Amino acid sequence: MEKIDWKNLSFGYIKTDYNVRCYYRNGKWGEIEVCSEETIPMHMAAVCLHYGQEAFEGMKAYRCPDGKVRVFRTEENAARMQSTARGLVMPEVPTEMFNAMIDRVVRLNERWIPPYESGATLYLRPLLIGTSAQVGVHPSEEYLFMIFVTPVGPYFKGGFATNPYVITRDYDRSAPLGTGCYKVGGNYAASLRANKWAHEQGYSCEFYLDAKEKKYIDECGAANFFGIKDNTYVTPKSTSILPSVTNKSLMQLAEDLGMKVERRQIPLEELETFEEAGACGTAAVISPIQRIDDPETGKSYVFSKDGKPGPVSTKLFNKLIAIQYGIEPDTHGWTRVVIE
Repeated sequence: MEKIDWKNLSFGYIKTDYNVRCYYRNGKWGEIEVCSEETIPMHMAAVCLHYGQEAFEGMKAYRCPDGKVRVFRTEENAARMQSTARGLVMPEVPTEMFNAMIDRVVRLNERWIPPYESGATLYLRPLLIGTSAQVGVHPSEEYLFMIFVTPVGPYFKGGFATNPYVITRDYDRSAPLGTGCYKVGGNYAASLRANKWAHEQGYSCEFYLDAKEKKYIDECGAANFFGIKDNTYVTPKSTSILPSVTNKSLMQLAEDLGMKVERRQIPLEELETFEEAGACGTAAVISPIQRIDDPETGKSYVFSKDGKPGPVSTKLFNKLIAIQYGIEPDTHGWTRVVIE
């Protein structure tokens, strides 16, 4: 194993030792298999390649100050993948099997888990794909579920720092009754052009409005949005938004801190009233928003004049990280020790 500069890892891919796989054939899941290959043998007519029948998840394993390795709310990721599977007519991966494969792949790749001091983590990518060879548009009969891992640094280069966003009306991430509430690759493919446009304009990410009326806040790139005002945590409610495990956790922590929580439609003009705003998800945890620019109106919604994260976002970020790393008491039973 080559020497790795843990503190300067990018959010990219590094080859690790093993991945775990399980095949669905003849109406049932088989045995869990351990594999060291990075490739998947697949027929050129596989359903996932032609009709996008695939789902994935993202989570992390944390090497903690007490020497243990923990994972965070994996049953929530299992439940979300099961929801996606139902939405795309795929077999559900049982939670027990999902967790067993997570534990196994983390233990098999223990030497790739970054040290606590580095701020890096081991990223886990569960993947479910339809593998039957067919050219008709109907669900696959065979599937592969696998989990691979790779050590990663912060999603945004600056780590926990404010970023500028830009509103787009020329692109939609997903339709109200489409696949927006499922974690499927097609949603991310649909965001690539808007993301490229935002980067070309000098922004960290694009900011979507609802696809139907362009009146309400939807998502920030590939993350959920939240706003803070009057001791209230406000986040959008929509059938096109992916239910974020991180956002769900932050809502609970906000309540724990004595804040009110509102999950509802957020009109665009309400952005003016927020004291703080952020994007949240597994990869970045919280990405505080410095400002959101609206090219159509020329308006700029500024949440941080000095470029620093707000006090509430900082408190929520630190509290969630402390729970994930086993520093603070896990009163909600969110973490699980995988390696003692």
